[in-house]
Amino acid sequence: MHKQQVDVLIVGAGPAGLSAAIGLKKLGVQKVLVLDRDTEAGGTPRFCHHTGFGLRDLRSLYSGPGYAKHYLARAQQSGAEIWTESAATEWTDEHTLSVTNPNGIHQIRAKAILLATGCRERPRSARLVPGDRPNGVFTTGSLQDHIHRYHQPVGRDFVVVGAELVSFSALLTLLEAKSRAVLMVTEQPEHQAYGLYRPFKWWTTGILMNVPIATKSKVTRIIGCKNVEAVEVTYLDSGSQETVACDGVVFTGDWIPDYELARKGGLSIDIYTKGPAVDSALRTSQKGVFVAGNLLRGAETADHAALEGRLVAKSICEYLSSDQWPEQRLPINVQSPVAWVSPNVVTGNSANAAPKPFLFRVQEVCKNATVTVAQGDKVLHRERYRKMGPNLSLPLANGWLSKVDASGPAIEVRIEKS
Repeated sequence: MHKQQVDVLIVGAGPAGLSAAIGLKKLGVQKVLVLDRDTEAGGTPRFCHHTGFGLRDLRSLYSGPGYAKHYLARAQQSGAEIWTESAATEWTDEHTLSVTNPNGIHQIRAKAILLATGCRERPRSARLVPGDRPNGVFTTGSLQDHIHRYHQPVGRDFVVVGAELVSFSALLTLLEAKSRAVLMVTEQPEHQAYGLYRPFKWWTTGILMNVPIATKSKVTRIIGCKNVEAVEVTYLDSGSQETVACDGVVFTGDWIPDYELARKGGLSIDIYTKGPAVDSALRTSQKGVFVAGNLLRGAETADHAALEGRLVAKSICEYLSSDQWPEQRLPINVQSPVAWVSPNVVTGNSANAAPKPFLFRVQEVCKNATVTVAQGDKVLHRERYRKMGPNLSLPLANGWLSKVDASGPAIEVRIEKS
């Protein structure tokens, strides 16, 4: 058993973890150790060979692998130590993790711990899609692994389940494999490539691949013995069904945070995001433990995760210098059709630790609606939105934090429709 002491231990070497390591070293933290269970650091962008990374955090466009290499190089140059093939498996105590890698078992004690383990897509089994169990059924991540990591052939004609940003990324991956999508299927009334991402949808489905999108529809059966031969698509309004010939299916989106380690540590989990509950400084319910990136609430873009890494580095440094941790935590609950809000806890000094707006998502398309933040009978904030839709994160101003009664009831976020 090897024992080691560090100032900050970061679990996860994706955009959030590497960005946090760079920020911590810039702020003068001496011993920063980053762990990743994969063979290389950099996270999911390593397998996304299309462009579109780095716009908000680096003010430049990179391919996924180029983006990952950029952050890895900067983290190494900063002096942060990075261990790959290293899995944090258990909490020995509140500030010590048991880590397994090819060199043996390690107990690593840290003054502060950052969890940046990311998220994953729910596969076909978790979505309870019935039918046969043939080869050729993927998530976006496993498809990218299959093509870019293991260089294995895939089918020719695919049905893509989902029509959000990651779904169009799957289209580009299929294009790189010289495959095509014959249909995209979404249960929503429209695709979810909104705003700045709308040209991405137009570019992929319109120019590159000419893919039709079936809205208010779902894949209800997979057909095939050895390999996928077809899927059954059910149209939700009419209940009618259609069999679509294909030899591959990609399930995209429907994210779930990789929360196993957080749960093992006894961290409070938000019932809406399924990730650890945090305040505006990204502090969890456990003193000295922070969370950043897509472990918080499923998938945002890589640059958003990297920006959260910068933010949490500052919060960690403040904690290391003061040893202060808020004791009182007010949860932020949501009322349907709001799906979640992140951050989702208000603490005593949240008003001083909120340099960026909150994010929230909704479960259905809402037009000309007002989002209300309330504490009991007291309305703290109202904000009007022209259009909100599923799989789109929207900012919610944080000026209302100073109005919160720390000894009052939980906060609630709801929508008032016109």
